[in-house]
Amino acid sequence: MNFFIQRSELRDIYDKVVAGERISDADALRLFETKDLNALGAIADFVRARKVGNHASFIINRYINYSNYCILSCQFCSFSRKKRDADGFEFSIEQIVEKARQALKLGITELHIVGGLHPSLPFSHYLEMLKALKALDARLQLKCFTAIEILHLAWLAKKSTVETLTELKAAGLDSLTGGGAEIFRKEVREAIARGKESAEEYLDVHRTWHKLGGRSTCTMLFGHVETLADRVDHLRQLRALQDETNGFTGFIALAYQPENNDIPVKTPPTGFDSLRTIAVSRIYLDNFPHITAYWVGLGMKLAQVALSYGADDLHGTIIEEHIFHMAGATSPQLQTETDMIKAIRETGRTPVQRNTFYEPIKILADSVPATEVEPPSNKSKVLEDNLATA
Repeated sequence: MNFFIQRSELRDIYDKVVAGERISDADALRLFETKDLNALGAIADFVRARKVGNHASFIINRYINYSNYCILSCQFCSFSRKKRDADGFEFSIEQIVEKARQALKLGITELHIVGGLHPSLPFSHYLEMLKALKALDARLQLKCFTAIEILHLAWLAKKSTVETLTELKAAGLDSLTGGGAEIFRKEVREAIARGKESAEEYLDVHRTWHKLGGRSTCTMLFGHVETLADRVDHLRQLRALQDETNGFTGFIALAYQPENNDIPVKTPPTGFDSLRTIAVSRIYLDNFPHITAYWVGLGMKLAQVALSYGADDLHGTIIEEHIFHMAGATSPQLQTETDMIKAIRETGRTPVQRNTFYEPIKILADSVPATEVEPPSNKSKVLEDNLATA
C-alpha cells in the first residue's frame, strides 16, 4: 500500500477503489474537500496505472479558430468579438485550407476547429470547409465544433440536431470537441454564460452524436463562481451519459483564466486546486478511458506533475491557440513533438503518439526504435485495449 494512504482519512475510499467499486457523490465531495493532496494523488495514480499502465499520450495537432465573431456575450469569455470590434477576425475557407496544408507538412494528424457563433455565415459554409479539408488528406481527422456551435448550425440549417450532425459527419466531421460544458448547474451558467445552451442541451448534442456512432471529449471549467458540490454534480452528469452511450474518449478539466472578462475572481485556480480536480475526476469518472492535463491552461510543468495525479495525456502540439491566451494564459502558443516527448519522458512515463480517438499511432519507448501501431478500425476501442495487444 502507498505510504500516503496508510494513515489517511481517505483509506476507506482507497479500499473501495482498489476493490473496483464505484465511488459515490459524497465520496467525491470528500475527495475535493481533503487537504491530503498526496493521498488523493496516490489513489488517482493507482486508477491511472490500472487503466493505461506506464503510458502517457499526446497528439500532433493544430488549432484553427475560424472566427471570433459571436452573437453571444458570455461573461467569462475573452475570445468573442462583435463585427464592430477592431480585433475581430474571420478566415476564409481558402485561408483555413492553407493553414491546414502547412500543418500537414509538420506531421499533424488532427485539426481542432472551433469558433464563435458567427452572425452571418450560412450552414453550407461549414459543410464546404469540412469537405475542403478532407480533400487535402482523407486521413486527416477533423475534430470540430462545440455543442453550442452545433445548435447554432442546426438553427441556421433549420434542421434537427440529428439531421445537422448527420450532414456534418457526411462532409467529414470525425469528432466533436468537448468545449462549452462550463459548469452544468443552471445558476452558475446564468452567472457566467447567460444565453448559452443549457446543460441538458449540451449533453443531448453529445448523446445524439454518440448514437450516430461518433466520439467526443468533454470538459469542465473550474475555479470561478462554482462550489465544490457543483463540480461533483457536473461530473455526475458526465458519468451518467457515459454509462448510457460510452461515447466519450476523454475528459479535460479546464482551469479558469481570470483576465480580460467580466467575472471577478479574487483567487483563480491554484496548482493545488488543478491537481485535486484532475485527481478527483480520474477517480470518479471510472467509465472514462482517459484524463487529459491541458498544458495550455496549466503550464507544462504543472501538466507534467498532473501525470502523477491521474492524468494520462498531455493533449497536443496545438501550434496556435487563441481562446485561453486571450483570457490571460501565459503558456507558449505551441509545443513541438520533441517537446511533448521530452516532457513525458521526464516524468518516467513512456510517450505514446495518439490520434483523435486516443488510439496509439506510435509508442516511443526509450532506447528502442519507435513501435508503429496499426490504428484499429473500430474507433470505440480505448487506448489501453490497443496497447495490451500492441
